[in-house]
Amino acid sequence: SSKWEIREKVWDHLEASGLARFPRPVRGRIPNFQGSLQACSSLGELDVFSRAREVKVDPDKPLEGARLAALQARKTLLVPTPRLRTGLFNRIVPPPGATKEILRICATSQGVKDFSVPVGLDGKARVDLVVVGSVAVSEKGWRIGKGEGYADMEYAMMVAMGAVQEDTPVVTIVHDCQVVDIAEELLGDHDLTVDYILTPTRIIRTHCKRPKPQGILWHKARLSSEMLGKIPILKTLRYREKQAGKDVTLQDEHPHVGNTNPTAPNKKEMVENPQPEAATGSAQPGQHHVQRDSLNPGLEASGTITTVFVGNIPPNLRVRELKCALREFHVFPLRVNWQGAQHRAFLDYRDKGTAERAVSSLKGWSLGGNTLQVELAKSQGNKG
Repeated sequence: SSKWEIREKVWDHLEASGLARFPRPVRGRIPNFQGSLQACSSLGELDVFSRAREVKVDPDKPLEGARLAALQARKTLLVPTPRLRTGLFNRIVPPPGATKEILRICATSQGVKDFSVPVGLDGKARVDLVVVGSVAVSEKGWRIGKGEGYADMEYAMMVAMGAVQEDTPVVTIVHDCQVVDIAEELLGDHDLTVDYILTPTRIIRTHCKRPKPQGILWHKARLSSEMLGKIPILKTLRYREKQAGKDVTLQDEHPHVGNTNPTAPNKKEMVENPQPEAATGSAQPGQHHVQRDSLNPGLEASGTITTVFVGNIPPNLRVRELKCALREFHVFPLRVNWQGAQHRAFLDYRDKGTAERAVSSLKGWSLGGNTLQVELAKSQGNKG
């Protein structure tokens, strides 16, 4: 199974079995589940938690009990800002003399907003324990998130900041049904592994020996120029590493990087496509959603844009889920023209070779139960 297929099985099972909890639906999220508070309470039984003074816990709903445990133990609690758009961390600062009820509020998403101060790249954070959410995890420590890569990126950024060390333990908290078999070959160098798994019924020590990310692998990470444009702190870190002489070229900036998927079927499915609409101004409401590459406006002027048609998209799929899956396959388009009402999308690439590699990678790809129809759009021209 691919990562995406594993995610869908977990999401579907949680909903069908009645284990899913608010916010619903859990599809596309780090899922909240029945028994999450019980699983989080096991954090206090870990020696690595007892010894930790500074704990980083992700902002997901099922980790609310972990954030509360850190506050009650009077530890410094760091929570990543949502999608890293305003910085890397928020440090939660409860009011003086906070009661248990106030601490409970501080552990919620609203409390993170109301009782926090930002911590930037120069905040000198020294994280002793990392707690992340997962969609699926194996007893060996292989982890699958919701597909956007933020937990992996946050950890890599902490490495670059010197906020974590090689031996900094990582804990994930999930339902028992989220502990599944995951093939190691699905993991990349940028994927974060875990040392402990907490469920409502078990504490699992993975004894994982696979190295964690040693920093940001700019050319391998699931980063596009578009994503970089949305995360100012990541742009700052990239500039610093470039000044230090590191290679910070993104994968979608490599004109000759192949995008291959060795597990994709070879069977070709060709369909007749309409010409993609180039002008978004003529779109009907709800039909088009265009994401432009704000960092590379000059690329379109080169006149070499090639478009890939993606059809048979499931009616309940969101553009965010499609983009997450594209990152997983390392096929970064310059722009996504989303036409969900017509169950299709058009992906723009800088040249025909890159577009053809994307088609090769996506052929036979199943998403939401539908096998997608992927080919070069029939009408190509100078879009510059």
